[in-house]
Amino acid sequence: MTKVYTDAFAALEGLEDNMTLVVGGFGLCGIPEKSIFAIKEKGVKGLTIASNNCGVDDFGLGILLENKQIKKMMSSYVGENATFEKQLLAGELEVELIPQGTLAERIRAGGAGIPAFFTPTGVGTKVAEGKEVRNIDGRDYVLEKAIKGDFAIVRAWKGDKFGNLVYRKTARNFNPMVATAGKITIAEVENLVEVGELDPDEIQTPGVFVQRIFQAPQEKRIEFATVSE
Repeated sequence: MTKVYTDAFAALEGLEDNMTLVVGGFGLCGIPEKSIFAIKEKGVKGLTIASNNCGVDDFGLGILLENKQIKKMMSSYVGENATFEKQLLAGELEVELIPQGTLAERIRAGGAGIPAFFTPTGVGTKVAEGKEVRNIDGRDYVLEKAIKGDFAIVRAWKGDKFGNLVYRKTARNFNPMVATAGKITIAEVENLVEVGELDPDEIQTPGVFVQRIFQAPQEKRIEFATVSE
């Protein structure tokens, strides 16, 4: 059975209200923008989304916020989104702020079948409130649970028709972990090639983790443009 889909709308078949999504990207780099737009058009509500950040007001996950489709965000950085701030302060959005390394490891653990792990990050802060803290070898550690999604959605530079993926530069920060953490993983790729065309040594996500893939051009946005005179 082919893993190749025509577009994001087709690849998101089965997406329903109140599902949990794990979404790749770092800032606006490597975000699955076509899939995010398709989610907006599908109009599903009550979503819980785990992603490093929540886009900006008019791009990325920010368009789902604006459309009131997100119930809860699990993120490490949310400072670029005014809509996020307004909904949080109004009590319209549930937020779990997670240290960036912990977020990455919780997603990786979800993909690796590890239900939870202990980390010293966050001990003695609000991050640890309501969680088990255990002293191991004289140091306190907080128990963090793995993150898994009904869907995991990533963006890659190249992919083949079996779902093997290659990322470029900053897009490699979260996408490889995210790709392992969904019951169904969707990959949108800039370049879709035949099986065998990718150098095996370059593959960063093996196709066994990917159930659906489609080709889509990328809009390369920059959060802050800094230029010299």
